[in-house]
Amino acid sequence: MSNQYDVAVIGLGAMGSAAISFLAARGVRVIGFEAASPAHGLGSSHGDSRLIRLGYFEDPSYVPLLRRAYENWRELESLLRESILHVTGVLQIGKTDSKIVTGTLASCELHNLASETLDADQMRKRFPVFGLDDDEVAVLDPNGGWLKPEAAIWGYLRLAAANGAKLHLGEKVDAITPDDNGVNISAGGQKYRAARVIVATGSWISQLVPQLADMANPIRQVVAWYRPENGFTTNPLRMPAFLRDENDAGSFFGFPEIGPDGVKIGRHAHFMESIDPDQPNPAVNDRDRALLDDFAARRLPGMKGLRVNETTCRYTMLPGEDFLLDHLPGESRVIVASPCSGHGFKFTSVIGEILADLATKDGTDLPVDAFKFDRLLAAAEKAKANKTDGLVLPR
Repeated sequence: MSNQYDVAVIGLGAMGSAAISFLAARGVRVIGFEAASPAHGLGSSHGDSRLIRLGYFEDPSYVPLLRRAYENWRELESLLRESILHVTGVLQIGKTDSKIVTGTLASCELHNLASETLDADQMRKRFPVFGLDDDEVAVLDPNGGWLKPEAAIWGYLRLAAANGAKLHLGEKVDAITPDDNGVNISAGGQKYRAARVIVATGSWISQLVPQLADMANPIRQVVAWYRPENGFTTNPLRMPAFLRDENDAGSFFGFPEIGPDGVKIGRHAHFMESIDPDQPNPAVNDRDRALLDDFAARRLPGMKGLRVNETTCRYTMLPGEDFLLDHLPGESRVIVASPCSGHGFKFTSVIGEILADLATKDGTDLPVDAFKFDRLLAAAEKAKANKTDGLVLPR
């Protein structure tokens, strides 16, 4: 049957494009479906840059995956003969007891990672672009930097096609129906069959995996670019990418001047505004601009009033903000990939490998126990218990 495949990958954003590339490289008969175009503006993988860092403050258990991700990113660059990962260092700033600082130090200590702790005076001398409080410190991750998301996605798809994968772009999957012998797929008025299916549809994940309807929350994310008055201090040779703990105001991230629009900044999860994934992203508004303009004026002196660009993308937040990489409960033929939660892109190169393992071997040697359905359900129950007057307590 011409429409029979070993594996179908639904959603060819970051994780799906990597998965189909790994599968095709292994000689698997694989087809991929993308409802729009790769790295499109309604997804989560556009906008020039994504952070990557090895000293991971969220949880030290991510570090082994990051080490493999770095290896895989360099392998991708070698195959494409193109630069994807740029090392500038990542400066992780906060009070001494902030999660960003304590978590980064914990990961570095546990995994014997290179790092350097700086006080405010040391930062002012080395990185004068930052506005600092006297009691702030930072952990410099010298291996951190940024990735080119569009180049990564298109690169993975080019490799997949070269290795025989079938790519159906602009073709939305309407339904998947597992049976005893495989999975029926309905897309674009056609029917397909696959022994296994990987669902990696980002903010649309619950449309094909209704079990996630009450857990996968698509939200609106806003970033803006600021052109500095003095580009000397914002050059990537002198300014690292950064994360910054702003106490009750949340955490912010930013990049040095790596493109014509200058320094890019955003707040993780922005205002946590849920969106309808089938509708265009709401436009950037004055409240969004005020938030980012204020941060730029206070924390990046010289940026005030020099905003030159802005855009929106999407996070798909899961309870606990960890990833989901697992077979659908009770259905081993369907693999669900929802890394997301605003910090997944840096893991793309290793998650593609993991998904290929799950689809071909029903398991992986890489550490993914923290990203199972049972852990997600436990996190969802914890989130419900933490609700107070309709608000979810901070993680």
